[in-house]
Amino acid sequence: MEQYSGSQIVVLEGLEAVRKRPGMYIGSTGPRGLHHLIWEILDNGIDEHLAGYCSKIDITLLKDGGIEICDNGRGVPVDIHPTKKIPTVRVVYTILHAGGKFGNSVYKVSGGLHGVGASVVNALSKRMVVEVRRDGKIYRDEYTNGGHPIVDLEGGLLPVVGKCNKSDTGTKVTFYPDDSIFETVDFKADMIHKKLKEIAFLNKGLLINFIDQHTNTTKSYQEEFGIKSFVSYLTRDMTSLHEEPIYLEGKSGDIEVEIALQYTDSYTEQINAYCNRINVVDGGTLVTGFKTGLTRVLNQYARELNVLKEKDENFDGKDIRNGIVAIISIKHPDPQFEGQTKTKLGNTDAKSAVDEVFSTESQRWFDKNVEVLKSILDNTMKSFNARRASDKARTAVLKQLNDVDTRSKLASCSSKKPEECELYIVEGDSAGGTVKTARNRKTQAVLPLRGKILNVEKATLEKILLNNEIKSMIATFGCGIGDEFDITKLRYDKIIILTDADVDGAHISTLLLTFFYRFMPELILEGKIYKGLPPLYKVEFETSVKGKKSKQSQYLFNDFELEKFRKIEGNKIINIQRYKGLGEMDAHQLWETTLDPETRILARISISDTVEADEITTTLMSSNVPPRRTFIMEEARYAKVDI
Repeated sequence: MEQYSGSQIVVLEGLEAVRKRPGMYIGSTGPRGLHHLIWEILDNGIDEHLAGYCSKIDITLLKDGGIEICDNGRGVPVDIHPTKKIPTVRVVYTILHAGGKFGNSVYKVSGGLHGVGASVVNALSKRMVVEVRRDGKIYRDEYTNGGHPIVDLEGGLLPVVGKCNKSDTGTKVTFYPDDSIFETVDFKADMIHKKLKEIAFLNKGLLINFIDQHTNTTKSYQEEFGIKSFVSYLTRDMTSLHEEPIYLEGKSGDIEVEIALQYTDSYTEQINAYCNRINVVDGGTLVTGFKTGLTRVLNQYARELNVLKEKDENFDGKDIRNGIVAIISIKHPDPQFEGQTKTKLGNTDAKSAVDEVFSTESQRWFDKNVEVLKSILDNTMKSFNARRASDKARTAVLKQLNDVDTRSKLASCSSKKPEECELYIVEGDSAGGTVKTARNRKTQAVLPLRGKILNVEKATLEKILLNNEIKSMIATFGCGIGDEFDITKLRYDKIIILTDADVDGAHISTLLLTFFYRFMPELILEGKIYKGLPPLYKVEFETSVKGKKSKQSQYLFNDFELEKFRKIEGNKIINIQRYKGLGEMDAHQLWETTLDPETRILARISISDTVEADEITTTLMSSNVPPRRTFIMEEARYAKVDI
């Protein structure tokens, strides 16, 4: 037996743990993780704004590849830290879990709670410079290669590098991401623009200037009406049932609550929740409080206005929320998130606070705006009637699911353990036949679809449930749909979309993802949906090593990889085979490239921004053509395949 002792336990000191496992702190080392560095530094200035000390933040995309973020807050403290005996600013930027946000004496509400943001950015940068303006002086510290200070202290303090007016306070951070850690260190201006727009909506009155030195352009963001404008922005291409969004605000204990909502003629609901400006993707207690209050208040009005008779059952919450677009934003002094990713809020007092504020303020608002109330109740009644028709269809479909003939389509796997089973959804019988031959029959099941499934964004639930391909998927998954959905009954640990690498394949994938997102979102949120990435080319080539020639082959996944391969010296291309579809691969090739867990490439489908996900899904899949055309024209220049 191999010896196992304490000498084999590695302890990573300081910021080395961050550099070793960056994904634990910023999610990934891809583009989203790279841009997350900006948001972490930006958060510090926004927290100063929430505390009432910062009115402006400048973000500059530097020509040399760096990012500069400058706020006019109070400036990070520069005095000697009482326990670390070094300047406090150095503590903040070099030590994990150091910050002014653990108590509530400095920040009553804050988005950064773990004290890892600034130091994590430093750990993942090859260079960082921090300048602090306080008390008429400018202090400067600099770090290289993952947070190592290179500035000599003077009497234990940072050197003063300049003077400024005493009223001129704040912090400026400039950093350069480490290209040995990130897949790319090229910041995308469009991603920054989208995020800054959202931040401006959530921080009423804050002025944010974005300066792009690459294009010599400056764009400013400032929203006077905050989340009310946010809702107007989200519904700009929809047909609204009332002209102005409903805006409510109030306070319950130490929790401040803001709610803005607007009803549209859409079949879906869109509720986006924020706690201390953080988008809690999975919602949590604040969303529960909103839904509870909304359902109770509107049912109460429906009785008072005789919309519901004495013998009628109450409106269901889903009837009431049909077509709603809402933003819930709270400021909480001690939020409890689930994990560092902060995707769900757990505080029970947030539920009661949102419920209380909505119930009180909405009744005041509706009493003054009875016509809007009536239009909402009319929409709810239509939804109620439509749901009863859909319920009949769903009940009929669910009763038939056991009788749905999936045997002629589904090639099931022999294992009955969901944790080791995977389901491949493939397009067409040709590809399905090849995948069935190539798969591991014990753990890999195959469900071929005949053609493109229904676009669920344009259809009623009743029509959706009568679609044969959708019925086959519901029956195969085993976890139901709608109110009956239960993810614990899912028969597969992975559901893998496997389509051809062409336009039709991309369209089928989009239709499937739209269905999952609108009617089984838990599958995406729980990380069960994947996209298989088959190669586009097989290149046979001759190479020479020390004068010895040999023939080899390599799979390439897109045109970019092919062009890159062509430029490699010493490789003589003999033949290039382009796969127009999965059916063109033999079973061995398909197993080797796409099915073998040891060698395949899978992309897990995730949602990092519910606002963007809802907006893009509606834009691309609804019947409204002009917004779709505009989106495609604007985004085409950024289009590429990310592997």
